[in-house]
Amino acid sequence: MRRARPGAVSKGSRGSAGRALTSVAAGETYEQGAAGEPTDTVAEEGPRLWHITLSVSGAEAPLAEVRRGLEQLAHDHPFLLTSRYAVDHAEIRYWEEARDLHDAAAVALRLWGEHRQTSQLPPWEIVGLEVIDRQTYHQRIAEGYGPLPATPVGVHPF
Repeated sequence: MRRARPGAVSKGSRGSAGRALTSVAAGETYEQGAAGEPTDTVAEEGPRLWHITLSVSGAEAPLAEVRRGLEQLAHDHPFLLTSRYAVDHAEIRYWEEARDLHDAAAVALRLWGEHRQTSQLPPWEIVGLEVIDRQTYHQRIAEGYGPLPATPVGVHPF
């Protein structure tokens, strides 16, 4: 007996024949248009703070160059709280102000690539991203879980 998830198409068929998409109702924070359809705007909610942890990794690079690049990035962008680094990976933590998680994640995913040249960062790829809201961050800290507060602030080896 072959098992498949509901609505899945067999390997032999291509396209969407036999599959139906369903929608999920938007939460109360989303506005509805004239026809009762949800719009893309968040109802009466301004920007929020999001705690970002960006992890990058790649081929080994001289430790002094990694440190200098991260220090330059922190100098150019003082919102960075802390960076930890080794010869083949680094972690950058900071607060981002954004409308929602999607916006905060989009900005975070562009950070390394957009500043690789100007800060002379290693040609590493992003291998991890965590985006959590301020309330979740503080709840984790209070319960003894999650990333410790970014102290000391700055660029430090692992």
